[in-house]
Amino acid sequence: MQNGQTIGVGAGQQSRVHCTRLAGQKADNWQLRHMDKVLNLPFRDDVAKPNRDNAIDVYIGDTPEDVIGDDVWAMTFTEQPEPLTVEEKKAYLAQVTGVCLGSDAFFPFGDNIERARRSGVVAIVQPGGSIRDEQVIETCNKYGIAMAFCGLRLFHH
Repeated sequence: MQNGQTIGVGAGQQSRVHCTRLAGQKADNWQLRHMDKVLNLPFRDDVAKPNRDNAIDVYIGDTPEDVIGDDVWAMTFTEQPEPLTVEEKKAYLAQVTGVCLGSDAFFPFGDNIERARRSGVVAIVQPGGSIRDEQVIETCNKYGIAMAFCGLRLFHH
């Protein structure tokens, strides 16, 4: 969550860390959509909003050539956009902060915190109650991430 808006959800995963990875990747993609380079893509006037959204997802993803390649760019853009490089993505995401994470299950290991930190998480609320809460607290303290235990566990096996 950032500025009161949910920007990534990692529901339905069999693994706790996969859930965090999925939510983090969704949040990262939401952040990348707000880069000036992305906001200023030269879309043709006749490209509908859903098609713009799809083109942006592909552009910031792993296969941008699918929308900016020499043989396809003119279907969507007025001029061929420059690729969004891995370095540009990393630099942009490195400055992201102010993201909050909420979980309906406790974190039994610090790896969730490690992954969340990479997506700009500065505060976490979770039920607590793991036998490894101290390890998770230590990982949060290592990165200056605030964590609150709400005591309400909604996820049960």
